[in-house]
Parts: sequence; structure tokens; C-alpha cells
Amino acid sequence: MVERTPEQIYTAAMDSVHLINGARPEFMTDAEWADCIARNKAHLRIVLAYDIWTDENLSPLQTAAA
Repeated sequence: MVERTPEQIYTAAMDSVHLINGARPEFMTDAEWADCIARNKAHLRIVLAYDIWTDENLSPLQTAAA
């Protein structure tokens, strides 16, 4: 397993936030988009549970995961 820094994890989580807040790509069906959103929200809930956070702004992650 590759060890990642909190900064790398936060950056990946923000990618999920941007995806969730973005528009559905034209090539995806509604069902595919719903699955994609669900998987990214699940990813954010996992990341938010990590015991690594210090002074990062987690509110965008929390909002997108809701």
C-alpha cells in the first residue's frame, strides 16, 4: 500500500468535491452519474473519518458528502 500525506488525501478528496458539484458528463447515463456521485460521497465519508486532520478546511468535504 502506498503511504499518502494528508495533503495528497485532501487533494484527492477535493477532486471528489468538484466532481459531485459539477455537471453530469454527456457520455454518462443518469444511472451511471448517480452511481458515480454515490461512490464519491462514500469516498468523502471515509476520508472524513481519518484521524489525520489538523487545520484543513473540511467543510467542502462535509457538505459534498451529505
